[in-house]
Amino acid sequence: MSFNQNSVKVELKDNYYEVIVRKGILKDCGQLISQLNVGKKCALISDSNVAPLYASQVTESLKKNEIDTELIEVEAGEASKSLESVENICRKMIKAGHDRHAFVIALGGGVIGDLAGLVSSVFYRGIPLIQIPTTIVSQVDSAVGGKTGVNTPEGKNLIGSFYHPRLVITDTLTLGSLPDREFNEGFAEVIKHAAIRDESMFEKIMNIDGRENLDELIIQNVKIKARIVEEDEKELSGLRALLNYGHTIGHAIEAAGGYGKYLHGEAISLGLIAANKISSETSHLSDSENRVIINALKKFNLPTKLEDSISNEDLLNVMRSDKKFKNGKIRFVVLNKLGEAELSEDVTEHDINSAINFIRK
Repeated sequence: MSFNQNSVKVELKDNYYEVIVRKGILKDCGQLISQLNVGKKCALISDSNVAPLYASQVTESLKKNEIDTELIEVEAGEASKSLESVENICRKMIKAGHDRHAFVIALGGGVIGDLAGLVSSVFYRGIPLIQIPTTIVSQVDSAVGGKTGVNTPEGKNLIGSFYHPRLVITDTLTLGSLPDREFNEGFAEVIKHAAIRDESMFEKIMNIDGRENLDELIIQNVKIKARIVEEDEKELSGLRALLNYGHTIGHAIEAAGGYGKYLHGEAISLGLIAANKISSETSHLSDSENRVIINALKKFNLPTKLEDSISNEDLLNVMRSDKKFKNGKIRFVVLNKLGEAELSEDVTEHDINSAINFIRK
């Protein structure tokens, strides 16, 4: 495979992989995967929304390249991100005759990518993983970087692993089949990338009209994610933690509301506004810069007000279990200005409580 303007190379300490972004590439996935020599038997993991749309196209492409495929379908939605699902999928793979010479394809959005990623990392102690993301949030964020995980009632992604794919195949035509709500929610992650690393992207975001011609924007976002991951693969230096802007409170909203009440991007939208409030009070984010972010969120009909049914205490209890707590302190990402973020340990529970109250107004 050649690296070109339609792909991004993610270079890690011990290996690398390619993220290919191109309209209509799904029909060529079998050829691309066969070049990796990852095996001739795969588990195609997808969900009840995506599998009816794209599983047959993927399976046919694999068949043309003499790869035997077993489709394993889970119920669509965040509730499927559980250890029970991991066990069920692994057992189905064993019964279907998969072993350490097989590989996994994750076909779907962030839920499937995280779930199938964890399955591939533990099945026979690790088999190759291919990501085929079909949503905005998975194409610009979750399919890249090697984070896998499942949820528990105590919090989101608290059980997981770092396990990078061998290849990411992104067909932007899949975005055309998304319901409006699922399409829009993914832009919370695009807006986050612009906020922490590339202020100029906001102009492109505000000029988006429809679902065509998004390849360039998706590649731009993948490059941001890839460069950060390359510098801090396992979140040791603190740089990768910058990708969590808006996620401390956003993940808490997602968990405390019951997975599914708020889609991931909807919860992150509220988390971004809360993080902006904290940034304006503890750092140097200006009111005008805050307004740029809020206007971008509103463009995609993302929520800007938290429902009263979720209490502050419920949110704080979830956050106390968050991976971003270190030595009893909150490692919170703040913006100094648009395009410039930093990790702070000076943010208090009082600051967070005030920010939660702010997003209720």
